[in-house]
Amino acid sequence: MIDLRSDTVTRPSPAMRAAMADAEVGDDVFGEDPTVRALEEEIAALTGKESALFVTSGTMGNQLAIALQTRPGDEVIVGEDAHVVVYESGASPALSGVQFAVAGSGGLFNAAAMEARIQGADYWSPRTSLVCVENTHNRSGGRVFPQSDAVAIAERAHARGLNVHLDGARLWNASAATGLSIKDLAAPFDTASVCFSKGLGAPVGSALCMPRALRDRARRLRKMWGGGMRQSGILAAAALHALHNHREHLREDHESAKRFALCASQLHGARVDLAGVETNIVNVDLESPLTSAMVVRAAKELGLLINASGPQRLRIVTHRDATRTDVDRAAVILEQALATARSAQA
Repeated sequence: MIDLRSDTVTRPSPAMRAAMADAEVGDDVFGEDPTVRALEEEIAALTGKESALFVTSGTMGNQLAIALQTRPGDEVIVGEDAHVVVYESGASPALSGVQFAVAGSGGLFNAAAMEARIQGADYWSPRTSLVCVENTHNRSGGRVFPQSDAVAIAERAHARGLNVHLDGARLWNASAATGLSIKDLAAPFDTASVCFSKGLGAPVGSALCMPRALRDRARRLRKMWGGGMRQSGILAAAALHALHNHREHLREDHESAKRFALCASQLHGARVDLAGVETNIVNVDLESPLTSAMVVRAAKELGLLINASGPQRLRIVTHRDATRTDVDRAAVILEQALATARSAQA
């Protein structure tokens, strides 16, 4: 079975498993795990932030950032279909008591669109306190957030007294696509979350990178939310191995995605915005009467796992466990699945 549902389906390599087995560990709730400390120090330096906190998931990293920089009743400005809105189980209203305002369209926005959504001048309106930028933007198909817009958004937000958070779960992909360093990409932001279990291939974990003044509160909230881990150096070792050994592979994932997208764009009943395939995610839009549920089901029966991200949209994600042969075979299977779905409609 070829699995292109997400880059989270990767499994630890033998070398990564060996690093995990050999990890020096301690009790991280007591702050005594040396491998976790080493990871936090390295990722803080890599993002250019004063400190970092190892957390269980990208969702936890984002939600900690929101809780640390807002008050209940506040409003957070996000791009359309932001991960913090669509894929985090309603956590922000539940945990931090905030609501969202959407700027721009397609996940990307500029400083003018952000500023147009700021509220708080009237006491009866919610107070805008935070802006969240997602890079790369998951739901739009792995689009890279333009760095010039990120810089302008942060400058205008700071001038208006707002903080700015970077959901950088796939910041590694943005760096591979643009040639910009992780530090440069994270520089405009007060806080940044990065994920080790997507394109980098670690089994678990993310990090929230932040000013040192926020770290104690972040650790307390992490514990309150059930995220305090004990000998978590076993997991941190996997993240360190991924950081040191897997980043170069991301360019291959991007090339695989572009190759798949080109093939899919030529299939009857399918449309792909080739210019929008910038990293490792491909959105395939289906023509009526085809539905994504029909095609996903047919593809699975033929040996390909893909996701439906809308009634007529498929989402395909390349990753380090999918070889070039796998990706080329997946395009052939998709063609067969489309034909099967059309026949079922006839």
